[in-house]
Formats: sequence, C-alpha cells, structure tokens
Amino acid sequence: MTEPSHTDHLASVTRNQAYADSAAAAATFFRPAQRDLPTKVAIACRALAIAGHNASLGLASQVSARDGDAHLWTQTYGLAIEEARAENQIKVDFELRVVAGQGMANPANRFHAFIYRRRPDIGAIVHTHAPASSTLAMIGRPLEISHMDTMPLYRSVAYLGQWPGVPFGDDEGEIIGTALGDHKALLLAHHGLITTGSSVEEACLLAMVFEQAARMQLSALSTGQEIRSVPPDLALDARAHAEMPLYALAHFEYYARIVARSHGGVAP
Repeated sequence: MTEPSHTDHLASVTRNQAYADSAAAAATFFRPAQRDLPTKVAIACRALAIAGHNASLGLASQVSARDGDAHLWTQTYGLAIEEARAENQIKVDFELRVVAGQGMANPANRFHAFIYRRRPDIGAIVHTHAPASSTLAMIGRPLEISHMDTMPLYRSVAYLGQWPGVPFGDDEGEIIGTALGDHKALLLAHHGLITTGSSVEEACLLAMVFEQAARMQLSALSTGQEIRSVPPDLALDARAHAEMPLYALAHFEYYARIVARSHGGVAP
C-alpha cells in the first residue's frame, strides 16, 4: 500500500483556519489568570524544577522576564529555581544593578541582558542545565525536532558548538546572543539550553518542549535507528498552531496548577 501524498491531507490554509477557529472558540471560555511578572517568573521556575530541569541541584538555572526597555525580573542569586517565590524575585537593570527587591542577580543574567538588547521581540528567557539537553550538549549533537509534541521548536533551535566558558562576561554574552540569532532556542555545547519567548508563558513552554525533545532524541538514538525527519509543510503548520498565544497560555495554566498542588494549593 502506498502512503498518502501531502495533497491527500487538508490544504495548509484549511488546516490553519481550523487551528484559528478552534483557538477563537477556546478563547471564549478560557480566561488565564492575571499575574504580575514576579509571580510568572516564580511559577515558571517552580514548574521547571518539578519537571527535573534542576537535576544538578545547583544555582545555574535562570528565568527572566523583560520589564520595559532596560530592566528585567529574575530570581535572587543563592536560591535554586525550586525555591522561587514571587517575593524573592528582583528587578535589575541591564547592568544587573538592583532597582527593586533584595539581594543580587546571578552574574549569568548578563547574557540575558545581551539577548534583550539584541532582540526587542523577546519578553522572557529560560536557561537551565536540564539532564537530557545537557547530555546532548556533551556529545556534540544538535537538537532534532521529529515528533508532533516538539513541533513548537521546529526550525527554531540554533546550536553553539563551542563552549565559551562560564557566561559571566560581556564576551560570552555577545557569543551567545549572536549564536541565538533570530531563533527562539539555543543548545550550548558542554552547557545547557536557552529558550526565549514573547512572554514568560512561551519561554517556559519551550523549555519544557526542549528537554522533552532531547529525552526522546537520546532514547531514539539508543535504538541504533536513524531519526526520521518530518514533512516540512506539516511541521511548519504545527509550529504555527503552537505559536498562537492561547497555546502557551493554556500550558502555563497547567504548570501553575501543578505548582499550586505542590504548595498545598497555594501559588508561589
């Protein structure tokens, strides 16, 4: 039996219209919670920790959210992402000088500032040393997107093949920002992952997707079989569906519920 050709599927315009119609219908009853940036950052931190992104039990992970043209919110240095709460987030300028809250920013937030300067479309950044993504980073394998659940990152992941060292200085920020380019995500050799988004919700979702894609890639490679590519037209359609704002918002509400349950029903 021959496989159906792409012309046997719905035309792209029809499929995309169906996505838009379903999103519009969902928006009539779906009302995401209204939260300030410190709360969103704290929820993203906690959700990523629950998902295993801080398996090293260290302080290397950062989540940040742009606040205007020259400031960002992030967690206080010295606290791991599983310890994040709205009240221990701090607002800093792009030189990491604190303007609201107590404490100091992780020096690695400097590369966040470089990305924000270069990319005014980016509203939030996630950086973690998640286990599967870090494993790919160790063996020099770029992330492959070849499963429906990972299509939000299709053709959106760059790869920095050389480790520039601990990203505390201006040079490392420039290297990382340049490597990211106009992509939404980046795999850093010998390091970890970076995802970005127009919102905290999107950046958090993409970090979850990134680590899941890495886990599946490692599992697929362990079979000894080649990873099959997906039809580009269908993959781009799926990515367009995931880029609708409702997609990230709905997933983030799910993450928020998981975080709330882990705190006895109380948000961080």
